[in-house]
Amino acid sequence: MTMSEKSTVYNPKEIEENYYKIWEDRGYFEIDGNKAIQEQGKNFCIMMPPPNVTGSLHIGHALTFTLQDIITRFKRMDGFKTLWQPGTDHAGIATQNVVEKQLLAQGIKKEELGREKFLEKVWEWKAYSGGQIVHQMRKLGVSPAWSRERFTMDDGLKNSVKKAFVKYYKEGLIVRGNYMVNWCTHDGALSDIEVEYETNKGKLYHLKYFLKDSKEFLVVATTRPETYFGDTAVMVHPDDERYKHLVGQKVVLPLIGREIEIIADEHVDMSFGTGCVKVTPAHDINDYEVGKRHNLEFITIFDSNGILNSYCGEFQGLERLEARAPIMAKLQSEGFVDKVEDYENQVGHCYRCKNVVEPYISKQWFVKKEIAEGAIAKVNEHLAEFYPSHWLNSYNAWMKELRDWCISRQLWWGHQIPVFYCDACGHEWASEAESESECPKCYSNKLHQDPDVLDTWFSSGLWPFSTLGWENGDAYKDEKWNESDLKDFYPNTLLITGFDILFFWVARMMFSGEHTLGKLPFKDIYLHALVKDEHGQKMSKSKGNVIDPLDTINEYSADTLRFTLAILAVQGRDIKLSSEKLEQIRNFTNKLYNASRFLLMNASSFEDLDKIEIKTALGLYMKSRLAVAMEEVRAHFSDYRFNDAATTLYRFLWGEFCDWGIELSKADKPAILELGAIFKEAMKLIHPFMPFISEFLYQELSDKTLEENESIMVKRYPHALKQDEKIEKTFELVIEAIVGIRRAKANIDLGNKKIEHAFIKVSDAANLKDALKYISLLAKVENIDFTEVKIANSATDVGDNVEVFIPLDGVDLSPIVERLNNQKIKLEKEIMKLTGMLSNERFVANAPKEVIAENQKGLDDANAKMAKIEAELISLGI
Repeated sequence: MTMSEKSTVYNPKEIEENYYKIWEDRGYFEIDGNKAIQEQGKNFCIMMPPPNVTGSLHIGHALTFTLQDIITRFKRMDGFKTLWQPGTDHAGIATQNVVEKQLLAQGIKKEELGREKFLEKVWEWKAYSGGQIVHQMRKLGVSPAWSRERFTMDDGLKNSVKKAFVKYYKEGLIVRGNYMVNWCTHDGALSDIEVEYETNKGKLYHLKYFLKDSKEFLVVATTRPETYFGDTAVMVHPDDERYKHLVGQKVVLPLIGREIEIIADEHVDMSFGTGCVKVTPAHDINDYEVGKRHNLEFITIFDSNGILNSYCGEFQGLERLEARAPIMAKLQSEGFVDKVEDYENQVGHCYRCKNVVEPYISKQWFVKKEIAEGAIAKVNEHLAEFYPSHWLNSYNAWMKELRDWCISRQLWWGHQIPVFYCDACGHEWASEAESESECPKCYSNKLHQDPDVLDTWFSSGLWPFSTLGWENGDAYKDEKWNESDLKDFYPNTLLITGFDILFFWVARMMFSGEHTLGKLPFKDIYLHALVKDEHGQKMSKSKGNVIDPLDTINEYSADTLRFTLAILAVQGRDIKLSSEKLEQIRNFTNKLYNASRFLLMNASSFEDLDKIEIKTALGLYMKSRLAVAMEEVRAHFSDYRFNDAATTLYRFLWGEFCDWGIELSKADKPAILELGAIFKEAMKLIHPFMPFISEFLYQELSDKTLEENESIMVKRYPHALKQDEKIEKTFELVIEAIVGIRRAKANIDLGNKKIEHAFIKVSDAANLKDALKYISLLAKVENIDFTEVKIANSATDVGDNVEVFIPLDGVDLSPIVERLNNQKIKLEKEIMKLTGMLSNERFVANAPKEVIAENQKGLDDANAKMAKIEAELISLGI
């Protein structure tokens, strides 16, 4: 390819679309995509957190998938047999809601269709628009093994889910019973962590409960007056002297006249309200335990849709929340209200539909908390490590307070619970079969399957091993999984996900994997923080600060977004994403592109680094700095410090190679061929972070196109490079001398002009003698001599290792001195003014702290500038 045929402009949109298709079509993302460089016994596996099939790519996904892709590309280039397992989650509640709304818009209720027809509609929708996020992910340049893409309800994973359920059921770890659960009147039962608590500015209602056959009354306070129809006791503390004499007596519930007993229990807080509390065992989590202790009646006052029942008298048929106002109006009119106060409390909402959640007694399926015992023990034996390490404390705190996990959901979309009931004899059994024809106990054919489905997190909890073929049957064997996968890839090497699903997903995978296969599913768990806006605010549509990753890619390029997210991803810290940072990294990509343009102006192609011998001093220096960058990046990868690795690459490529390597090569043309080879090797180093531009520049510098050449992504990652400290010391002095002469010239207004003579004072002059050509050209000095003494009547600059002197013979210093003196006079006035203010006790006592701090900073800055001016005047001999 001739130079004229090479691209003169880097077009990220065109390059990204074209390259990605080539990479995927060639199978580079697959397990054997890097077969030529794989090393025996080196396996790497990472699981994609399966995004909801209803979802679209948001900035949190972009961070997770970017970090996963960086480490996957690195491992692939480093000779590992690599599996990044992709897939999507069926997202039970969310998906059913989407399809239900679509049908309702057509005037159709799911009940009119029936379960089978409704599920056909969901599968149709899934085939049409489900998995859109997977297509969007490709825009980010991610490289999972797409041929193995799984769906949590595909045939193989269905088998896996049934196997796990039946196993836990037979072990007594899955049980069914009447439990108090978090109930959404729209979506049914929820687990504890599916309830989101929000601050609610509501009311505290003080109600009068009259003693039986008396005009005396007790006052109880409640935030949910509509639940009083379910009260089965009033409770006081056994040590409360005000009420001891009343324990055992009865009060009469307002309006409905039902009698309930006054009981004593230490659960009561005597200081709250009047010290009397109502007990509603069927509709309050704490009262549920009290009810069991005191053998109280459990009265359920509304149905699963939140509609009040016959226990509520004239209010039967009203929705629980809508009933509050008319109930209070009636209580008020009948004289049963003592007072109503404003009250702030935390109210639980459904994480999906935001409906107010109710404590509700319902027959549900639960996984017993004992399933987690092995996972808790093994994590604390450090058989898995958290990054950052403090998440271990959070994991322990939650796991040790673990309650039985409600896994049944009142939905049609999902894995139907594989339990069958005999209508003839009442026998119940779990089965892996698709359907059952007769009862194993009485042989009746009058059977039905449990209508509920499993919580979505049950199937995604099996993800680290179900996707590797565990109990998949023959479904997708040798197509989406291989016989050796569990041996090769379980436990998975690494999990990367957001900290916000530590308990939703990570903990459940931990105990599902450990209990089922005897080993924790991951060796390392990296939990990243949230992506926020530049002010540290959470992104939300209402705030208008949402950053759309697809729009960002369109404006800046996938490489820019990826590198920006990576360089900001400090472990344990939120990521503050700003357009300013994106601009900075876009400028970095332009810098890389321009460096390659410079190199290609001097040669048509460059060899790979391992095929040439580096001979020039500059080549040896740049190769040494590449070795240092390589060692640092590898060390950072081993600790998952993505931001530090990105910072190293930014420093080396921009600060060292582009700023100094390219500049210094202008004094050493033979080094350019070597620099091209080093730059190509550096493209391998940065490829995991910026896959597109690194591929483009690698091919350009090789005088090839990707269409005709092997990709950079299956080349060996840089290794076995050695630092040369001696050559580095030489060039540290070269650069210090250039910077010193430039500064000294600037002080005497000779900035970019060529000068006749300069002196250098350095302890290791011999080390610099052969490198004077670099200093001479870049500092624009005709002649350079070494000196062991200070040169009189010269402009000087003193660095850490080098002093430079520029003779002032023939230089008119008067305008320079005048300028410096004028600046000095201005600064003296500023210093006097600020010093006066800060020494004024009255001002300091009354001024805001911010104003004092601002003035102190101003004084510090002015003093620093003054010191600099005085140093410049001294250097001029003034």
